[in-house]
Amino acid sequence: MLFAEPEPHRVTTVLGSCVSVCLFDPVRRIGGINHYMLPLWNGEGLSTPRYGNVAIDSLIDRLLGFGCLFTRLQAKIFGGASMWENADRFMPIGAGNIDLALRILEQYGIQVVARDLGGGASRKIIFCSGSGEVLLRRQASAPESKL
Repeated sequence: MLFAEPEPHRVTTVLGSCVSVCLFDPVRRIGGINHYMLPLWNGEGLSTPRYGNVAIDSLIDRLLGFGCLFTRLQAKIFGGASMWENADRFMPIGAGNIDLALRILEQYGIQVVARDLGGGASRKIIFCSGSGEVLLRRQASAPESKL
């Protein structure tokens, strides 16, 4: 999933081992969000935002197209949970998704201003693209907080 528009919107997504990168330019007051399932597209089949390397680059490109600047973009990253006991010994998808997001953002020089990553809890986030605010809820019983 990838969403970026110049007008303010609220975008909701639910994350397990998937990761969402929320980007925001505080001067233009424009933001966007992605939600990807797997770290890397291997070049076979369709290049879709279900892969982190495609989703992050596509989100950045979309925001630059709206007049945002690399130097102003701020990132908030969520997800990457280990959803099943012992699953990460065999296939650490959540950890791979987290590592990829952090590496790509560092390569672009984009500052990470908030994160809620890893662990065993699923998350629901609501991203407000006009303010950069994110509402976060871990599982059903956790209290909502603003980041």
